[in-house]
Amino acid sequence: MEQLYRQVRPLDYVVLLADARGIAVQFLGERGAQREHQRTGLYLGADYSEAYAGTSAVGTCIHEQTPLTCHHRDHFNTHHIALTCTAAPIFDPDGQLLAVLDISAYQSPETKASQTFALQVVKHYARMIEDAYFLQRYSGHHIVCLDRSREFVQINRRYLLAIDEDGTLVAANTAGRKLLRHHELPLAGPGEARPFRAWNIQDLLDAEINEVLDIQRHSDDGVRAFRTHRHHELHFGTLIEPQRRRAPQGEPRRQDSSLAPLETLADDDPAMRDTLTRAARLRNEPINILVMGETGTGKERMARALHESSRRRDKPFVAINCAAMPESLIESELFGYEPGSFTGAKSKGMKGLIAQADGGTLFLDEIGDMPLQLQTRLLRVLAEQEVLPIGASRPVKVDLRVVAATHRDLRGLIDQGRFREDLFYRLNGASLRLPPLRERADQGYLIRRLFDELQAEREGPRARLRGDAMSALLAYPWPGNIRELHNALRYALATCENDEVVVGDLPEECLSGHYAYPAVPSHDATAGGRIAGHPAVTRPMDPLHEALRRRRWNISAVARELGLSRPTIYRRMKRLGITPPHQHDAS
Repeated sequence: MEQLYRQVRPLDYVVLLADARGIAVQFLGERGAQREHQRTGLYLGADYSEAYAGTSAVGTCIHEQTPLTCHHRDHFNTHHIALTCTAAPIFDPDGQLLAVLDISAYQSPETKASQTFALQVVKHYARMIEDAYFLQRYSGHHIVCLDRSREFVQINRRYLLAIDEDGTLVAANTAGRKLLRHHELPLAGPGEARPFRAWNIQDLLDAEINEVLDIQRHSDDGVRAFRTHRHHELHFGTLIEPQRRRAPQGEPRRQDSSLAPLETLADDDPAMRDTLTRAARLRNEPINILVMGETGTGKERMARALHESSRRRDKPFVAINCAAMPESLIESELFGYEPGSFTGAKSKGMKGLIAQADGGTLFLDEIGDMPLQLQTRLLRVLAEQEVLPIGASRPVKVDLRVVAATHRDLRGLIDQGRFREDLFYRLNGASLRLPPLRERADQGYLIRRLFDELQAEREGPRARLRGDAMSALLAYPWPGNIRELHNALRYALATCENDEVVVGDLPEECLSGHYAYPAVPSHDATAGGRIAGHPAVTRPMDPLHEALRRRRWNISAVARELGLSRPTIYRRMKRLGITPPHQHDAS
């Protein structure tokens, strides 16, 4: 998508991807032209289905399932007439419509023929997306790549056929399915007599299976010539070997099941994989660990994963937030006290949090906020592995592993005299740094994992995260990191309708410019609705207000048009001071 946008942006095109229902799940366009995007219906979450928008490139492409251009007055919706839109279908390996790729421009020559080159570009990128999806989905199989040209087979890879070790055909890309039909080896659809897996690569190519699987080892250029059985056509083939099968998301990637708590923290982000590799090596070592990273990056979750993957997993995990605990209580809470140690003390005394972690893991969050006098006492605990409760005359031995976390620069605090250097070295037996969410390459994995975890906590039917919501989440920079993402998903699940989270269900700060409504003006207003509380003041026609008037103040219809939930429409009406005409009359 981004590569295509870089190609067509200088020609003033925008790029969008719609799902098989016609919902825009990704949109790339100039942010400075958002009002124009909204006016013409080019935005994330818009519905381009024929049933809703009438004739449009996306809707007609879904219906016809063929590449096409919808030019100017070809459009049904008057807001689309100025546009020229070119779309191409994207199919999954089963031949089912997966999505529609579209490029649109506000200005273009009058003739439809002017978009011939645009049509070829969109078809090319749709095929690239299709084939990339195919290669990823069947990466655990042998993939035979065929082309009529020896020179281009390793680059063009026109026909893609996924096969098992014995040559059984598993799947084919769109061009590959056409090739099989041409050779009277049609893929089975619903109700068809012969199932797809009944065909073998040897039914297509006049070759033994070992000749196909050994292409790379028996040719200098990794290419081998084959003739087809039925039409004796010459094709050149190369082979993509199966990749090591990855475990499904959420499952450990290694045979040691104890590593599962660590493995589920990340997918393929290089920085996190390096951190988790070191964490796995350290999990049973008798050294303290310092976890560093911005607020909300998952430091406590890392500490829990270290504990749950270690030999201490059956012992207590005790978490202490050094920043949240009142300074007047932190000493007694940490170290405990004997009966009658001070006024207000419990008659039986209290076992401190450090002693409660005996045998397990003590997690000290925000260690940089611990008062200096308590840093001294903590240093003794770490050095002697014993704790002295308040009022006690003899220390109590403890066996614990400390994991501390901070978002602060501890070395800077040491220079300022606010953190003990000797305590720093006691805590920093090894360090693990967590990258901010905005820098992680596995954001999609984290979004899906947290979404599934939150759903598991809820009662009732499971909700679906629609593609437009996912695109908006991926585009947001997440200053609050994973904690903010967790809160945003919880909010979206609480406010969504019809068991589907759409872009409008997300908190407004997460929309990242996809919806930019102007502030309520105080003067120089033009014709429009009244601003609540100011009968003499009117407001300019922003996209929400335009939609409300166009849909005769039908909130459900406006929500569908803008891809928002009804509660979100009401919230924005309140924020912008928009009141329906009947409420003006009543007042």
